[in-house]
Amino acid sequence: MSLNVVIFTSFYSIIIISVLLGCDTAVNSSSICKKNPDICDDLHQDSWCRIEKSDLIGSRLITKHEQPTSGKALYSQLIHLEKYNKCIELASGVKHILAPKRTNDRVRAFGLSSQSLAELQVLTKESHNVHLAFYHWMRFNDQIAKNKVLHAMQLNLIDDINILANIASHFQKYDLNKAKATYLDVLNRSSQDNFKPEWLLGLANTYQKLDNAAFTYLLSRANILMTDNQVSEKKMLMIIDGDTTLQASLDIQAKNLADALGEGHYPSSEIKRILEKE
Repeated sequence: MSLNVVIFTSFYSIIIISVLLGCDTAVNSSSICKKNPDICDDLHQDSWCRIEKSDLIGSRLITKHEQPTSGKALYSQLIHLEKYNKCIELASGVKHILAPKRTNDRVRAFGLSSQSLAELQVLTKESHNVHLAFYHWMRFNDQIAKNKVLHAMQLNLIDDINILANIASHFQKYDLNKAKATYLDVLNRSSQDNFKPEWLLGLANTYQKLDNAAFTYLLSRANILMTDNQVSEKKMLMIIDGDTTLQASLDIQAKNLADALGEGHYPSSEIKRILEKE
């Protein structure tokens, strides 16, 4: 089977691709597959795993029309191929008594997508691209890939805050000050659209290990304000030894932090200066 991943030639623009991907998922995927059978011939036909299938088709289409193919595009394809493969594995176990061809089609798709995933993983294993090295570090604990990522960070070559957040988590085990600095950098680089409240908990955990109870509370409270997480207020107060006066002040700062991150003005906020002064 030919690998549906890399070298393609086309005169279509990425703008057209983006417009196409914004259409109705089912109709759009069908249209794309009719025009580009090479990126769909190993996929199943029915409506199961609709989202995963659509995302994979979209990532393959971008890869097909992007010349040269970027590591970030291949990384996206790896992620979507993994998700599709896991979904179709489950779907392949559903037996259709009246339509056995559907079951067979899903089993076939699972086998072919597993093969495509394995081939793409091998193809990208030695890459020096940050996204692909990050993938192999996270998926296979590849130490050579990890060193590539950390070296790129030292050279300030990483602008993907999701990768930086994972590096910050990694530093928690070895260097708390680096973890703190990296998490703060993540907050500073984040926007209203890409911020993840879980990063606040990562930074809170770092401050807890640094014995900074006030910031542990502040960041945990901000996370609560930005999510639906349930919490024991008694345990929250215990973080700061039951100091209700301090709690009142920290609650205000946590609200300011949540607002700044949620509205996208954290880089110019006073709460940023407070956190970075510590």
